[in-house]
Amino acid sequence: MRIINFIVWLILFSLPMGVNAQGKEVIVKGVVVDGAVRPVEFATIIIKDKLTNTNVTGTTSGDDGAFELATVSDNFYVEVSFLGYEPVVLTNIKVVNGRVDMGTITLNESNNQVGEVVVRAEKSQTEFKLDKRVFNVGKDISSTGMSAMEVLNNVPSVNVDIEGAISLRGSEGVQILINGKPSVIASDESNALGTITAEMIERIEVITNPSAKYDAEGTSGIINIVIKKDERKGLNGSLSLNTGSPANHSVGVSLNRRTEKFNLFSQLGVGRREMPRDKKSINSDLINHSSIVTEGTEYRKETFYNVILGTDYHINDYNILTLSGNVAYEVEDQPSLIRYSQLVNGVEEARWFRDETTDATNPKWRYELQYVKNFKDDKEHQLLFSALGNFFGKDQSSVFTNTVNFGNVDGADQKTATDFQEAKYTFNLDYTNPLTEEIMIEAGGQYVLQDVNNDYEVSNWDNMQWLADDGLTNVFEYDQKVLGLYGTASYEGKKMGLKLGLRIEQTDLKTLLINTQESNDQNYYNFFPSIHTSLKLTSHFSLQAGYSKRIYRPRLWDLNPFFNIRNTYSVRAGNPDLQPEYTDSYELTSIYVLSKASLNFGVYYRYTTDAVENVSVYENNVNTSMPMNIGINHAGGIEFNGKYSPNNWLSFNGDFNYSYFNRKGEYDASSFDFNADQWSSKLVSKLKFPADVEVEITGNYRSKRKTVQWEYEDNLYASLGLRKKMMKGRVVVNLGVRDVFASRKSEYENHDSDYYLYGLTEGRRFFTFGISYGFGDGEAMEYSGRRRR
Repeated sequence: MRIINFIVWLILFSLPMGVNAQGKEVIVKGVVVDGAVRPVEFATIIIKDKLTNTNVTGTTSGDDGAFELATVSDNFYVEVSFLGYEPVVLTNIKVVNGRVDMGTITLNESNNQVGEVVVRAEKSQTEFKLDKRVFNVGKDISSTGMSAMEVLNNVPSVNVDIEGAISLRGSEGVQILINGKPSVIASDESNALGTITAEMIERIEVITNPSAKYDAEGTSGIINIVIKKDERKGLNGSLSLNTGSPANHSVGVSLNRRTEKFNLFSQLGVGRREMPRDKKSINSDLINHSSIVTEGTEYRKETFYNVILGTDYHINDYNILTLSGNVAYEVEDQPSLIRYSQLVNGVEEARWFRDETTDATNPKWRYELQYVKNFKDDKEHQLLFSALGNFFGKDQSSVFTNTVNFGNVDGADQKTATDFQEAKYTFNLDYTNPLTEEIMIEAGGQYVLQDVNNDYEVSNWDNMQWLADDGLTNVFEYDQKVLGLYGTASYEGKKMGLKLGLRIEQTDLKTLLINTQESNDQNYYNFFPSIHTSLKLTSHFSLQAGYSKRIYRPRLWDLNPFFNIRNTYSVRAGNPDLQPEYTDSYELTSIYVLSKASLNFGVYYRYTTDAVENVSVYENNVNTSMPMNIGINHAGGIEFNGKYSPNNWLSFNGDFNYSYFNRKGEYDASSFDFNADQWSSKLVSKLKFPADVEVEITGNYRSKRKTVQWEYEDNLYASLGLRKKMMKGRVVVNLGVRDVFASRKSEYENHDSDYYLYGLTEGRRFFTFGISYGFGDGEAMEYSGRRRR
């Protein structure tokens, strides 16, 4: 405890001044029982300010009816309540040596029926908006002290596993926003969402088909966490330790401190992680009856350091300024050993090993500056400006040593050197104005600048010296600027609504190969309309329909023709001539929410032009894969998602997706027309046992699927997690097993009249163990050892 307190106060002392305008901490404790002197579990205890009658802090009673919480208020009273009982208000508070012992508090059964309006005001509920679903956080959640990750788990269609991975309708490719914008807190490189408590959250918005307000780049969905303006004072934080096998070790400290004017947050983390992958490939020349078989294990070992520091400054009731930053540093080591075999007519004629030694350092930084101007006439009347900057660098060197067992092998030792630097800056200006209770307009713009330089050199060992391979060496420059302007107008009545939007984006892309002076400049304008409508048939059942146009812009590695020579017989190259891919997305969804269940059923259709697919070219036993624009793609399907909690100790969250594809296109006089379908499903079961023990079982299945050239085998795998809470939630212990049966793999084949290709990639069964201690107000806010990219 002394070490923990020292770390907490050391970090707080390094933060900007102004956090000491607090009273002394007062500990309030007691026991809640019913008329039969039986403990009342999950009773709500709220501390309120006597002058304003606003909530200061709160908690719930344990299974023995006991509670304990801290406050810095010096003029407060206590309210104790539980559904079906008369609330108790205690105003005669006596503080003795910084402690208040409330003793035994008795709740008597209520003889009156609780009115519907009162219940809705206290309980969290889901609202249906035009282009989104809104989960309003009520007192039943906000007074418990749980973290944002746990609040998300209560939102229909959203699931957060024990390790902190967030999925929307079964897909983990979801973008997390804070107050409508990307944030350091929600970035993939951090787990800082754990520093946000339930009481800080006003609502959570779920958007599955984004309107013209959002970036036109494709996404699996958006989850927007809206933070309250009136945040409570106090300290929240956690200290966590994680370990696992294969190596997955980390230590983290998360802190959040709020005062009248400031919300200060910080996070420190350090860890070590290994990611081994077993790989096998077969390249067969069916004309000459020769094959190359590769098999071995690729490793990626990382040591990482992460620091987050930021503050929200409430200038006054209508102006908020946020400044935050994230600095990370990674050290990589990639030792790998791959066995190669050359066969002719099924007889092995040569065998050799390719040993890789790779070292790399990756510096990263990220900053955010945000200004919010609220207007007095309406809480949704707002002007927001944000600037987000990112930098990623990689200084990597690799040596590949070939050891021949037997046979005639023409392969020299090689080495590579990479100097990679990427800077990305995003500027946003958004204005929202509710003209009336039913009519709202939005307008704004976004400017994104991305500048990349990749210096890549390959050298071959020849005549006792390293000689640069000019055919594989070059400097690639990538410069992209995207300017977007949008406007939306919406009408939302009690039963029906309509939202129209238009986004205009101009893309200016320049690429240059320095050594050869080959350039590729693209400058184009696009219009991205969106239409959303909703029909609320009842308070529990709603229909939503939407259309939006999306774009996929080629990424850096899609365009860079130079590749990694890790496996010289299976390489991936970029295509400098690749064009963007466009998709018209239509969606119709029905949403049904009951007291114990929420059901979502939808149908969708997507029409894609200039569809991007990886195309393999086979020559001299070498498979070279390159992205190409291959015709058009029609895709339709159905989605089903359900969340069901029959009681307070059991819940199920299931997803099912079926899709059908019709692809038409050709490349190099070859037809790529084909029809295919696929389906996937996911089921998550959560069980709560006595003594605050939770078990989570997850099963995933993905059917066989087909692309223009490849066929992928189906895959079934499962994960298991266990969580134990102690010390009234201040200590959380996690135990997890990823891929319990070691069955998660990617197996694929490419059949052609002239060649046959086979690939297999398998991960490992992972065991993880973590323990987190929460201090200040609220429960332990987990700092996950899982590093997300």
